[in-house]
Amino acid sequence: MSGTRLDPPAVDESDGGVPGAVVPDGVAEHLRAYLRQLRNGEMGALPALGGLVALCVAFSIMRPDFLSAGNFANLFTQGAAVTAIAMGLVFVLLLGEIDLSAGFTSGVCAALMGTLLSEHGTPWWLAVPAALAAGALIGAFLGVAVAKIGIPSFVITLAAFLALQGVVLIIIGSGGNVAIRDSTVTAIDNDNLSPAVGWALLAVALAGYAAVQLATRRGRQAKGLPLEPLALAGLRVAVFAALGAGAVYALNLERSRNPALVSLRGVPIVVPILAGLLVVWTYVLSSTAYGRHIYAVGGNAEAARRGGVKVSRVRISAFVVCSTMAAVGGVIAASRATSVDPNAGGSNTLLYAVGAAVIGGTSLFGGKGRVADAVLGGAVVAVIDNGMGLMGYSAGVKFVVTGSVLALAAGVDALSRKRSAGAGGG
Repeated sequence: MSGTRLDPPAVDESDGGVPGAVVPDGVAEHLRAYLRQLRNGEMGALPALGGLVALCVAFSIMRPDFLSAGNFANLFTQGAAVTAIAMGLVFVLLLGEIDLSAGFTSGVCAALMGTLLSEHGTPWWLAVPAALAAGALIGAFLGVAVAKIGIPSFVITLAAFLALQGVVLIIIGSGGNVAIRDSTVTAIDNDNLSPAVGWALLAVALAGYAAVQLATRRGRQAKGLPLEPLALAGLRVAVFAALGAGAVYALNLERSRNPALVSLRGVPIVVPILAGLLVVWTYVLSSTAYGRHIYAVGGNAEAARRGGVKVSRVRISAFVVCSTMAAVGGVIAASRATSVDPNAGGSNTLLYAVGAAVIGGTSLFGGKGRVADAVLGGAVVAVIDNGMGLMGYSAGVKFVVTGSVLALAAGVDALSRKRSAGAGGG
């Protein structure tokens, strides 16, 4: 796969990383500019967001228990591993490449961690970094094969898909199962923060988000760039506060069927972990030279090379990030299951992860996408899987629906690119 843009995209940090976005001065001008973007095919995450809302409304009508506090918490924990893997895949997809081995990379890393914990008595603070390091090494191997040797990413990652599946079997055994009893690791995707800590983290996140909005505005002002209306920045903060407060309130409700014996309240621990990763990777892509190089290489590798970008290093690093995040997903999946089996990272793991990134708005052609797309797409996939499970549909029906949504997202991406090229005279 390769990018087809003629020029490296200009990324406007204040517009969420949408290539070519320009922020006008007034509210009316801002709205007109946004509508022009939509007409030109730059829809970003709008289709995924609309689809998510529509799915939630539909499932809520058909199964009222979809909106229960317990099921709301399950949506976060069920989709956490896939979302983490999808975050890493965004980096590779931005280059116009693909990693078909991400699922089994997560399985290998989970198996390594489980074996170190259960069979060798290794403490979690060594076993987890060992799993992440294994992911980074796998990514470095794939990146070198693609960037230095010139093997197409589809071919080398397909080979790795098969090989890593065998590695999982070698580590665990065809009929084996590694139980994970370390309380710290199992807590990642099974335990919750206290209600007070959940509210405190929301306050910190809200303050940080507001500070970023102000800093972005001051930075643009200092550079003499057009400013968006201050009211829009305030609206973003208000929406963030409302959504965050609603989520924390719902998650702090009692979810246990027998509270007298055990209380089940609070934000799942995995939520702030994913939120932290989202913040870090969003900053890397939107506010660093490395992030700009990722977009430039994905848009037009030759133009980026002539501009002084070390294209090979960028490609290798993207695969390292992808496989390391796959390892994170493997750790989360092992935590949720409290075990690692020979099928770890298999089944629908890779399909759901790629689907999450693409459904969220990341282009398969390179040069367009954000880490937030993986989170939004992961939410769509989790809602489909969870909602259809509540309605009693079989796994076959779930796959058909999820595949249809992915095909629709890919079609929207292709049509958007065609319309954008037409608007630009291409």
